[in-house]
Amino acid sequence: MLLVGATVLLGIILSSLWLVDRTRTTFDYIIEERDIRRAAADLLQNLVDSETGQRGYLITRQESFLEPYRLALDDVQRNLARVETLVKGRPIKEERIPELKRLVEQKVAEMARSVELTRNGQQLEAAELVQTEFGRKVMDEIRATLDFFKEQSDLNVQRGVAEQIESSSQLQWFTIGGGIAIIAVMSGAIFIVTQHVRELSRARREVELLNDSLEERVNERTEDLMQANQEIQRFAYIVTHDLRAPLVNVMGFTSELDTSLKALQAYVLADGGQLTEDQIREARLAASEDLPEAIGFIRSSTKKMDGLINAILKISRDGKRQLKPESIEMKPLLETTSASVHHQIAESDGKVQLDVRVPMINTDRLSLEQILGNLFDNAVKYKHSERPLNLSVRVLPEGRNMVRIEVEDNGRGIADEDHERIFELFRRSGQQDKTGEGIGLAHVRSLARNLGGEITVRSQMGSGSTFVLRLPSDLSRIVRS
Repeated sequence: MLLVGATVLLGIILSSLWLVDRTRTTFDYIIEERDIRRAAADLLQNLVDSETGQRGYLITRQESFLEPYRLALDDVQRNLARVETLVKGRPIKEERIPELKRLVEQKVAEMARSVELTRNGQQLEAAELVQTEFGRKVMDEIRATLDFFKEQSDLNVQRGVAEQIESSSQLQWFTIGGGIAIIAVMSGAIFIVTQHVRELSRARREVELLNDSLEERVNERTEDLMQANQEIQRFAYIVTHDLRAPLVNVMGFTSELDTSLKALQAYVLADGGQLTEDQIREARLAASEDLPEAIGFIRSSTKKMDGLINAILKISRDGKRQLKPESIEMKPLLETTSASVHHQIAESDGKVQLDVRVPMINTDRLSLEQILGNLFDNAVKYKHSERPLNLSVRVLPEGRNMVRIEVEDNGRGIADEDHERIFELFRRSGQQDKTGEGIGLAHVRSLARNLGGEITVRSQMGSGSTFVLRLPSDLSRIVRS
């Protein structure tokens, strides 16, 4: 019904535009014909005025009659050119223009000749010229031609008015017919809409629910962006601070190395000269202690800097790696991951419990394996020394399109103030009795965010930790979007 109504409305609009354009064209045509008639009448009047001035001068020989004569001649040329311009494109009139121009030139020449003879005192010759009636015959032919122009313009104007009336009548019928059609279509549309009111109400309620969830997602993403911005600032500080520290050490011990080298140079390059006991003692001290110490510090600083740079490159490469979403069975994946640390858990009589309520998700396998592997390794590394390690993994649905993976242990736990700090690059918390550079959980968060998710932690000192990983159940939809 709406399609029919749109078609009818489009027909009314197109027909109205056509009729309006036709009316405008006809109106313009009428205006042009009116201008032709007026120009023809003006040209004839100009010739009459010039002839009146000419004859007045011939009779009275007073110069005052020549002024209107000259003005009228100027108007004759202007209106003749105007008539010629206006009749272009109208063959019936345009074909008479050359003849009209010839007659006007003859009439103007005849009047100019009589005026010139009178001015030279040849009144008789001027009178004879007038009496030949040549001027009157030319004037009659000019009048007949211009009357023909006016008659044709009057006929064209009448025809245009008739077309205008016809167009108005057609527009009226189009409007009435279109109005009836639109009323019929609207009646049908109202009937159909009434049948679907209940479905629309149901759809509206669903949209409201979706809007509520969308607002939640917007708030979550806004918070994510704020956190990401803070992390960028922290990362910039870490890079400038932690990379600068080894560099300062290298610069400092390079200076010490240079100082020690001077003592050795003085000893080695003595060139047979006598050295004091202090110089010999300083050279031996530089060779036995200062140089090895400086070289050792430089080596350890460059090694640390190399480790920091490699960690940054690793996270950067993970962000650039192309994700390959695929369907993954969660239980076999978790069993494989837990098997990699089974012997370490078994050493302390510990155990692993799996609770998988979402059997399958669509995500990037390599990234998920790295996340779970890192969380399992941390649970083993930071287990409590006085009790067996119990590791529980739960995979639960969350919302419409999300999955929550919880990795819980009963290890040392993490202090409240370090819950966010542990996810920063090169940052660690608690007792530093285990090797590590502080990049593991920063790497995990980077991977989780690449998968469209997030990771957080709940923990208390001495009571274990629960890492909560939230991921979209179908990564392929996010990748496509």
